[in-house]
Amino acid sequence: MFLIERYILAEVRRLTIIIVCFLVFMFACFSAQRYLTDAANGTLALEVVFNVVCYKVLIALEMLLPVGLYVAVSVALGQMYTDSEITAILASGSSPVRIYRAILVLAIPLGIVVTFISLYGRPWAYGQIYQLEQQSQSELDVSHLQANKFNTNSDGRMVLATKIDAAHSHLADALIYTSSPNKTSIYKAGSVDVIDPSPKSPTVMLHNGTGYVLDRNGQDDRKMVYRNLRVDLKPVVQSLDVRRKAASVAQLARSSDPADYAELQWRESRGLSTLLMVLLAIPLSRTRPRQGRFATLLPLTILFAVIFYGSNICRTLIANGSIPGVPGMWSVPLIMLFGLLALLASEFSLLKKKSR
Repeated sequence: MFLIERYILAEVRRLTIIIVCFLVFMFACFSAQRYLTDAANGTLALEVVFNVVCYKVLIALEMLLPVGLYVAVSVALGQMYTDSEITAILASGSSPVRIYRAILVLAIPLGIVVTFISLYGRPWAYGQIYQLEQQSQSELDVSHLQANKFNTNSDGRMVLATKIDAAHSHLADALIYTSSPNKTSIYKAGSVDVIDPSPKSPTVMLHNGTGYVLDRNGQDDRKMVYRNLRVDLKPVVQSLDVRRKAASVAQLARSSDPADYAELQWRESRGLSTLLMVLLAIPLSRTRPRQGRFATLLPLTILFAVIFYGSNICRTLIANGSIPGVPGMWSVPLIMLFGLLALLASEFSLLKKKSR
């Protein structure tokens, strides 16, 4: 590799590592704070928080890696324009192609990594997270319940107990609240034994208490006084969106649902979008004399926001059937490609005029 390419690559690579590490650290801290709050509220087992945060970071790398390289290219080239280094390189007879070639040395491998994360790493991590959350959010797994606190899960089920014996799956002086579209159930029991803690078929045996079943659609309210009562609680069910994010590429490819097709195209297009976004940053990072190296960050930020939100809107429209699946999500990279070609044509035509 030539000296100019090595120099540009070293600057961009250094900034990319710094920015990505900073973004990963900030994202990990935010995720840890969120899930530690859930653990403190009794909705998530404390021992799974670290694993969930690691999986979340892996998912976020699909976005953090492109953002890190995008910002690094913008700042590094902006500094080189400010210091007139790019001007000196071009004045020495070097072609602007060498700048693009140096950036591509880093952008192509990173685009491949992003593609693999999007296709395989992200759905695997989502599957692991949802499995851990489903297991730990079953209030019948008493190991993470807290005494004298309202322990709730994502479906609104609530368990309150004065004493908790995790070793024997036993609750003392307990209150259990569940709800469904048709009824609300409240059980007050002197003691509760967990028969089946599985989120798929949670079952408890209530002893010496009172139960109330309230009908939301009529007057069929019931009150019961019991000595022993077996209750099959509503299982924790994954939403369709959850299952879609955790689905494999093969599962999405076999589906006829437009939302699954949109998810598949989203994953497939991430690598190409990363490459095109980074290449767009090269001509847009050019600064005028006496401008600071951060002068181009505003238009570059606007461009990133347009790409990001445009991709999300496009995916939603495909899922709703508002736009056809072909070209579908690929329309965003196509627009980016046309914009890049227009910028390249303008840049090279300007250089030809200056060389005359």
